[in-house]
Amino acid sequence: MSSFVMYGTLLNLFLLFIVLQFGSNNGSPTEQTLDLQNPNFFNPKLPPRTLSSNKKFEGSSDLVNLRYHMGPVLSSPINIYLIWYGKWAPSQQLLIKDFLLSVSTFNHRAAPSPSVAEWWSTVSLYTDQTGANISRSVLIAGEYSDRKYSQGTHLNRLSIQDVIAEAVKSKPFTVDHKKGIYLVLTSVDVTMQDFCRAVCGFHYFTFASKVGYTLPYAWVGNSGKQCPEVCAYPFAVPGYMGGNGPAALKSPNGDVGVDGMISVIGHELAELSSNPLVNAWYAGEDPVAPTEIGDLCEGLYGTGGGGGYMGQVMKDRDGRTYNLNGRRGRKFLVQWIWSPILKACAGPNAMD
Repeated sequence: MSSFVMYGTLLNLFLLFIVLQFGSNNGSPTEQTLDLQNPNFFNPKLPPRTLSSNKKFEGSSDLVNLRYHMGPVLSSPINIYLIWYGKWAPSQQLLIKDFLLSVSTFNHRAAPSPSVAEWWSTVSLYTDQTGANISRSVLIAGEYSDRKYSQGTHLNRLSIQDVIAEAVKSKPFTVDHKKGIYLVLTSVDVTMQDFCRAVCGFHYFTFASKVGYTLPYAWVGNSGKQCPEVCAYPFAVPGYMGGNGPAALKSPNGDVGVDGMISVIGHELAELSSNPLVNAWYAGEDPVAPTEIGDLCEGLYGTGGGGGYMGQVMKDRDGRTYNLNGRRGRKFLVQWIWSPILKACAGPNAMD
């Protein structure tokens, strides 16, 4: 039902062991290969997450049983309806919107390779039972600001649907149950059930009894003041490490909380698009707690990831860490996604 779950099951741990022992990297397509002579690439070693049993499956393997369960994927052009819950700075909103709009920025002059649009091309490999691929067209179709905290500052999985219901009743929001997904983003002062302890974001669909319609949605919170070492990792590291471990990496846009949200948003959008009603693409037998295409690659950002390493990523001249380029000169650090073709975690910054 939710993504970014931080407590792995025994089955997940067993699969991880199998992949680590027998997985092999079969290489990536040539369009995902970068210049190895670029001096700005590095592969940081990072501390283990303090509150999680990471569900990433390193390398490539036929043993990851990701299956299609005959449900729909988002094959029509995707309309995102943004719900800003709480107080947001315009600069934070613009950063998130630039990431979302970068998904469909195909012009390499507007967003050089490796780009967000190229990253989404892995997501678009997933199909429904008719053979229709997930759409590569993503549009922000509407925005709604709930500045007065209509459901308070302490939310849970049911009250988040009340937030959506409040937005749907307002103008200019519409009920878009064919092409729409509803993305609820909570500000730094809002707490959520299990936030920081077990989740950084999740996706599901609304209940007709709560909202009046069945609508796919995702929630992601700003962890900047609550748990950046968990949900904005690796831009913050656990305090107990002091000076004895790797330092936090410099975030690409100078906002640890929002830069951390970007990767979680990417994770949730990929899974929401491939499993919107929790009956399409996932591994495991439990649709209530599925292992989805983002879960399989959590913590991997480049070639050589795994074993405590995040993989080859880039640094700009100011020391900011990133692996994707977006529109308007933006840079982002976003986790890789499981490819159904390569049967491995994949991203456009692959170096092999």
